[in-house]
Amino acid sequence: MGVTKLASEKKAWDPFMKLGLLQRIDRVFSGLFPERRLFLKSDDDTRFIRLRPSTQAGVFGGIALIIAWSIVATSILLIDSIGAGNFREQAIRDQETYQQRLQIMASERDASVKTATAVMASYGAALAEIAVMQERLLAQEVDRLELTSGLDVLQSTLNATLVERSELTNELERAQSENEGSQDAQTVARATTQDMSTIDYLTTALRDTAQERDKIIKDAQAALNQAEELRIEMRLMEERNELIFRQIEEAMNVSIGPLDKMFRASGQDPERIMSTIRQGYAGYGGPLTSMSTRGLAPTENEARAIAILKELDELNLYRLAVEKLPYSHPLQSAHRFTSGYGRRWGRMHYGSDFAAPHGTPIYATADGVVTKSGWASGYGRLIKIKHYFGIETRYAHLSNIRVKVGQKVSRGERIGDMGNTGRSTGTHLHYEIRVNGNAVNPMKYLKAGKNVF
Repeated sequence: MGVTKLASEKKAWDPFMKLGLLQRIDRVFSGLFPERRLFLKSDDDTRFIRLRPSTQAGVFGGIALIIAWSIVATSILLIDSIGAGNFREQAIRDQETYQQRLQIMASERDASVKTATAVMASYGAALAEIAVMQERLLAQEVDRLELTSGLDVLQSTLNATLVERSELTNELERAQSENEGSQDAQTVARATTQDMSTIDYLTTALRDTAQERDKIIKDAQAALNQAEELRIEMRLMEERNELIFRQIEEAMNVSIGPLDKMFRASGQDPERIMSTIRQGYAGYGGPLTSMSTRGLAPTENEARAIAILKELDELNLYRLAVEKLPYSHPLQSAHRFTSGYGRRWGRMHYGSDFAAPHGTPIYATADGVVTKSGWASGYGRLIKIKHYFGIETRYAHLSNIRVKVGQKVSRGERIGDMGNTGRSTGTHLHYEIRVNGNAVNPMKYLKAGKNVF
């Protein structure tokens, strides 16, 4: 009984309590929002609406809340737009820098190949010249030995002749003193004269032979000096070759490393990609490939040059693979990332969404062939492009399609315009990547490409 009475009294006092609360609120806001009456007059009646201070304060607070929310939302959209613009400009600058880097490396590669070819040609010519010089030195050494032996024989003969002449002279003088004016004395004198002529001839021949020997020794010394200069030049050439090879090898490591990392970051196997690309673009070669076809094992420098040529070929294959895999962004103008890959509103969202103004250009993200160009349920206007390695890209909700089925497109080629067709809540691009029919997160490829481009 007592509980029932208390409950009834509480119900009776509730309106009065609410009334007292409204009165207190009106007193608080009466200074800022005095009570007003809005009169509604008709032909036969006049009525008014009473606007309490609390009602006016509530309306003012609601309007202020809406204005504040609009300002905050506009600021967020503006900041996102500025950030997207900066991201796009940075992506364009990175792509231009990458292209310039590829061009510079291609020119450096050509210059390095030419330099290596010239150096190897000079190296071969120097080796041939040294071989010729060594043959000449050997021949001159043989001649010198022969001349030395001849000089020794002549010297012995001359000494013997001089001794014989001395004996003949003594004998002649003795004979002259014994047989003055006789026939035998005249015969001896004639013989002595003939011996003197022979001695003079031998002396002249010995002098000429000695001069020839000195000349041969001088030429041999000059050849030795020239060979030493060639050896020094070859050593300097080898040091220069080592520097060139080291610079080229470092450049190859710096260039191929990020590309290999990009492929692995997107879930691709670089070895499989290189094998597939090489089948379509078979072979590598150049002016240095003939070094290993002489029937002999290549030298260390020749092996390094061939390895560099292979790395250059691999770099070119990487460049071709980059063109054929979707690493670039489908938008090249200011945009916002609005939704990612994964579950959304209880359903699976198989791509990434990017918002931008209506009609924003859409670009192919890799080389490929158009397999779908038209309307698809839910997707609206849709473009499908088939790429290498079982990869397919999809571009949905377009307002305009600029390609046809069977058309070949290149990376960066404009294929359509952004729109709001199909099952869409606003203008945006729905971008998908599928590998062998299975959807993957497109941001893996876009982020991997961002590290290189």
